[in-house]
Amino acid sequence: MGLSHAELAATFEHPGVADAYQHRPPYPGEVFTVLEQLVADSHRHLLDIGAGEGALARPLAERMDRVDAIDISPAMVAAGRDRPGGRRDNLRWFVGAVETCDLAGPYSLVTAGASLHWMSWEPVFARLTRATTEDGLLAVVEHGPHEVPWRDALIDVIRRHSRNPDYDPNYSLIGALREAGYFDPVGHAETAPIRFRQPVGSYVEQFHSTASLARELMTPEEADEFDQAVEAAVSPWAVDGWLEMAVVATIDWGRPLDPAPAAADAET
Repeated sequence: MGLSHAELAATFEHPGVADAYQHRPPYPGEVFTVLEQLVADSHRHLLDIGAGEGALARPLAERMDRVDAIDISPAMVAAGRDRPGGRRDNLRWFVGAVETCDLAGPYSLVTAGASLHWMSWEPVFARLTRATTEDGLLAVVEHGPHEVPWRDALIDVIRRHSRNPDYDPNYSLIGALREAGYFDPVGHAETAPIRFRQPVGSYVEQFHSTASLARELMTPEEADEFDQAVEAAVSPWAVDGWLEMAVVATIDWGRPLDPAPAAADAET
């Protein structure tokens, strides 16, 4: 049932995953204000890695001189181009892996969401340290519903169906990056919660936009079982088929690091 890291990363190439992305909650507007303030006025070039359908890249293109958005999935990029702001002249889309795709730096800011977890950090960070300006930063943005009362029941459902053998609901991407020596933190911000309402069906469907719960990884019978289990978990809090949640985002920014040179020096 469990898949390798590389197999999970490849899940984002499935068209169904791209289609399910539209059901994810939006980023609070405060996210874009914080990110804009991290960019030096003299060089407003931004790179968004693992851009998906451009939930970060499209709004940021309104505030930057140039935004380059890279995603491994042609379906994701196609969806992003067709969504609001996806065809701005200063927003350039690239289909490819961050590990190998051409980077047209230097960039004063690199943004990434949770998809950074599925990338190969050694080549990615080696490239980011070369593609950013001297004062360039990496900002990792994570967001989602805050303190939902159905969390424990939902975790049980995910544990039963996730293809990630290392699934940990308390996993800290920033903590893992710091421990591995790829990230030197500079600042942290948490947005004020925004109110978000969506139909229960849409809430359920957004889980199929994740690497470990894509419909393409399940039989139709298992997908139906998963959907029904999530719906049962949230139904006590649904009103007329709708859920109301508080969505919060965290932004952690710092210097991308390449620990490989230090490791090589230690061996000589």
